[in-house]
Amino acid sequence: MTEAREASRERARAEDRELLRRYHELGDAGARERLVSRHLPLVRSLARRYAGRGEPLDDIEQVGAIGLIKAIDRFELDREVSLATYATPNVVGEIKRHFRDKGWAIRVPRALQELNARISQTIDRLTSKLGRSPSVAEIAEALGSTPEEVLEALEVGSAYTALSLSAGPGGEEGEGDPLDSIGEADEGFERSEDRADLEPALGQLDPREREILRMRFEEGLPQTQIAERVGLSQMHVSRLIRKSLAAMRDELAS
Repeated sequence: MTEAREASRERARAEDRELLRRYHELGDAGARERLVSRHLPLVRSLARRYAGRGEPLDDIEQVGAIGLIKAIDRFELDREVSLATYATPNVVGEIKRHFRDKGWAIRVPRALQELNARISQTIDRLTSKLGRSPSVAEIAEALGSTPEEVLEALEVGSAYTALSLSAGPGGEEGEGDPLDSIGEADEGFERSEDRADLEPALGQLDPREREILRMRFEEGLPQTQIAERVGLSQMHVSRLIRKSLAAMRDELAS
C-alpha cells in the first residue's frame, strides 16, 4: 500500500512538472489552470488552519489561491522540490499577509508595521540585559532606527487589532503589546465596518485633536510635519495622538 501511494505521488509530481514546463516554456494558460485546479485541495487544507479568526473561510481560501498562483508563476523548472512543497509556504505567507493587512484598523505603512513587530522582541531583549525597561532612545539604537521612527511605530501599534496568527482560534496571545513595557497601551478601534461608529468617540475630542488624527491617519503625515502645521513639538503631538486614541477607546468600550 505504501509503495502504491508513493508511486501515485511520483506520477502526480511528474504530471505537475509537465504542466509547469508547458506553462513556462510554451505559455500554455490551460496548463496553468489545471495546476491551480489540481492544488486547490492543498489551499483549502491550509486555509482551514486559519478559520475562526474573524475572516470568512471562503475569503481565506481565495487569498490562499492567490498564493498558489504566485507560486506557479515563480516556480523555476530546475528546482528539485515538488510544486506542492514549494507552494505551501507561498500560500501560508499570502494568508498571513492578508490577516496582517486586515488587522490594521487604520492604514499604516508596511515599514512601520514591520518596525512595530521588531520592537517587541527588542524590548524583551533589552529589558533582560538592562534589568529595567529600555528608553525609546535605547530601543532606537538597538534597532538602528531613530527615536521618532520608534515613537511612530509604537503609536501605530495602538491601531493594531488582529489576533496573533500563532494563537489558537480562541485568541490567546503568546506575546504582549510592545506598549505594555514602556507606555500606556491602546486597544485600538474599528472603522472598517462602519465609520459612523467612530462619530461619538470623535465628538469627545477637541477640534485640534480631531485635526491631528485626521492628518496622521487620513493624510498619513509623519509627526514632524504635523508638529510644524499645528505649532507644537513632535513629542507633544505624539502624546496628543496617544491620548486621543485612548479617549476614543474608552468611549467606544462604554
